[in-house]
Amino acid sequence: MRIDPIMKNLCEGAPGAVMSKSSGGGDSVSFADELISKVGEINRLQNKAEVTMEQSTIKGADNIHETMIQLAQADMGLGLLAKIRNKALDAYHEVMRMSF
Repeated sequence: MRIDPIMKNLCEGAPGAVMSKSSGGGDSVSFADELISKVGEINRLQNKAEVTMEQSTIKGADNIHETMIQLAQADMGLGLLAKIRNKALDAYHEVMRMSF
């Protein structure tokens, strides 16, 4: 599953959202940049799990434990990303319900 096309249009208009990298302050990174990097990381996990599955299917299951661990990591990452998306949508809907 490729999610690269989504990353190109993700969070282009969030200039004011900035979060600190460390508790000491100093360097800060925008929320959009952090989100894009995490989506890329989850994409790499998904691709790695897919390649491992293909290799174990073609060559035979030499190390099924590693394959299952990679699949579980990819699944958990995608599940977490879906929960973050749902929370962001809930927050958006809540803001839209506010009266100013």
